[in-house]
Amino acid sequence: MTADPLHGRPALVPELVVSDIVRSLAFYRSLGFEVLFDRPEDGFANLALEGGQLMLEQMGDHWDVGPMEPPFGRGLNLEFAVADAAAMAERIIRHGWPLFQPLRERIYRVGDGTVRVLQVLVQDPDGYLLRFQTDL
Repeated sequence: MTADPLHGRPALVPELVVSDIVRSLAFYRSLGFEVLFDRPEDGFANLALEGGQLMLEQMGDHWDVGPMEPPFGRGLNLEFAVADAAAMAERIIRHGWPLFQPLRERIYRVGDGTVRVLQVLVQDPDGYLLRFQTDL
């Protein structure tokens, strides 16, 4: 029996339009994402990292709502909760990806309290901004 890759999916799974699916897959795999399922014939892949998911789709004309110009995803950053943001920062650097923002501790106000996190930011090959953070 084949496992159902849609079972237990998060309520929100962003789909990113990419200019080169092969290059994007290499980037995301280098950061530790795994391919849950793909449709190479459609230029599509569903990826996961520590419970978070996203989809990649080769640029085409069926979902585009306007002209796509790099960097893609302006005004959006995707936050991934990871067990070890410092290890993720090391992995990003080891694979030669430029950091958008180096590893640093931040304190954010949440309601009447605060949360303290360690985070690192990197852009994917199309400019989508990814924020990996660990609660401290």
